[in-house]
Amino acid sequence: MQQTYIIGDIHGEFDTLLALVAKLPKDAKLIFVGDLIDRGPKSAEVVKFVRECGHGCVMGNHEEMMVLYGMSFSKSYPKSTNPGFLHNWYNNGGDATLFSYGLIRYDIKKGMQCVENEAGMAQFLDDIAWMQTLPLYVELPHTTNDRPVVITHASCADVWHHHDNPNGVETFRERALWHRKPPNIEASIFNIYGHTPVEFGVEIEEHYVNVDTGCYANTYGFGELSAYCVETGEVVSINRRLEELKVKENTYTTK
Repeated sequence: MQQTYIIGDIHGEFDTLLALVAKLPKDAKLIFVGDLIDRGPKSAEVVKFVRECGHGCVMGNHEEMMVLYGMSFSKSYPKSTNPGFLHNWYNNGGDATLFSYGLIRYDIKKGMQCVENEAGMAQFLDDIAWMQTLPLYVELPHTTNDRPVVITHASCADVWHHHDNPNGVETFRERALWHRKPPNIEASIFNIYGHTPVEFGVEIEEHYVNVDTGCYANTYGFGELSAYCVETGEVVSINRRLEELKVKENTYTTK
């Protein structure tokens, strides 16, 4: 039987993603909780992998920022790297994303500079268009502890009743993208999400799972990318820093 794995926030750490996927069943169905991009060095590669392999993905708050700020950047490109309020995205790792698409470079004297890259900009805009199609949630044909399983970027179980309510859709969207607190035990769904990094491994409770183990972070207790199997409850994790050491060792060996 095909198994479904929910993968936490990647934040541009493409090499760690490949190492994690290599440990999962080859026929596994993969669903990502969003935040594929920003902070890490290979956001463009992560997006390409998810798109080309046809994996499922929900909208994350960083995808929302790329849609908003990325369009603003594209309108001023290649003349300016900082049209108006774009610094908010840069402060959240958006500059690393632009660098991965080959759209900016860093100059010691001049700071951040645009790079004229027609192919890179075309891919950037195409990926933005794809991100605009991402759903806020995926409801699976599974139940856990007698609750329907719902995948979102952030914790939304407490406002699940708003997901199909025209009067509550904005409340649901805000929670699904930005909320930080775990859901209450009384929640009607089993919510699998990321967004808020948890220390020392995936957080599993009766009514939710948080799969964001802080892949991009260097703080002790974080720095892992994790996948949770819906059918079995299995957790598979990769430590990003250990993978980086392996890459360095292989580089030195092959020289």
